[in-house]
Amino acid sequence: MSFQAAVLRSYEDPFTVEEVTLETEPAAGEILVEIAGCGMCRTDLAVRRSAGGSPLPAVLGHEGSGVVVRTGGGPDTAIGVGDHVVLSFDSCGNCRNCRAAAPAYCVSFASLNLFGGRAEDAPRLTDASGAALAPRWFGQSAFAEYALVSARNAVRVDPALPVELLGPLGCGFLTGAGAVLNTFAAGPGDTLVVLGAGAVGLAAVMAATAAGAPSVAVDRRPRRLALAEQFGAVPLPAGTSGLAERIRRLTGDGAQYALDTTASVPLINEALRALRPTGSLGLVARLHTALRLEPGTLDRGRSIRHICEGDAVPGLLIPLLTRLWQAGRFPFDRLIRTYPLADVNEAERDCDAGLVVKPVLLPPASSR
Repeated sequence: MSFQAAVLRSYEDPFTVEEVTLETEPAAGEILVEIAGCGMCRTDLAVRRSAGGSPLPAVLGHEGSGVVVRTGGGPDTAIGVGDHVVLSFDSCGNCRNCRAAAPAYCVSFASLNLFGGRAEDAPRLTDASGAALAPRWFGQSAFAEYALVSARNAVRVDPALPVELLGPLGCGFLTGAGAVLNTFAAGPGDTLVVLGAGAVGLAAVMAATAAGAPSVAVDRRPRRLALAEQFGAVPLPAGTSGLAERIRRLTGDGAQYALDTTASVPLINEALRALRPTGSLGLVARLHTALRLEPGTLDRGRSIRHICEGDAVPGLLIPLLTRLWQAGRFPFDRLIRTYPLADVNEAERDCDAGLVVKPVLLPPASSR
């Protein structure tokens, strides 16, 4: 079958929306999803900086959502035709971490999600000339009208929900909310500082408010801080003099938890200084420079760790987040701006410029 997709052909050039062909039917354990919407994540855009690490040309997109139109069946495929699904990251399902309900730490995570998929996966998408496109990005390649995915990647959701807006629950919003609800298990009496009020950081703020944990949001952009304040956080400009001390005063004796989404080494050191004894800092952004910690930042039981995909089991966290949304306690839709798939380059420019928190691309059928 042939359909429209946004193809990235080189690390410097814009996306091109063109016709691609899916060369195979769903195998056992796979489903074909008609994409209703796909969020644009900074991990998609970071491919341009991957220095050849991610194979091109490729169809990116890993925050897809839509309706199942075909299934390959098999004993592990509980999802059927007509089901509404949110697509999340890929995992093998067989390694020790997957079996321990930690799929974000699958031993094959990098190869499955970032570097071309499973070794046994032949290229399934071709362009109009018949040339192969890279294997599935994050098991999805959802900047397209259709995506062929492992049923393991998919989470069934209530068909009454606006399926075209749900895709970011599979990665960006899942990461921020999961860090708060899973990693930190924050609740009443805990305090949280969030560095960076983008999609991940604002999801963390919303989750903290839903959990009854007061939060402080740090960002350099007034509009992002205004959003964070609307979602329940105390706003604090990133350039504030004596940032750590200000956070300590705002949180009593210091924050119990901090979440960094910026990869800024100076801000990470400020966050560590702002923690109370035994406090924890989680990092979700990829560091591009050495992390040089200043003396004393890890004293008195403070700790630091990396958090991948919010320590989430998507099949558990995504339904929780949709229930919170229905209850008015996780208003992620307020962060979304939709774009037709044809405007993928405008969405990228707006995302890079900070004009939109979470772009969501709508394929043609969803745009009508």
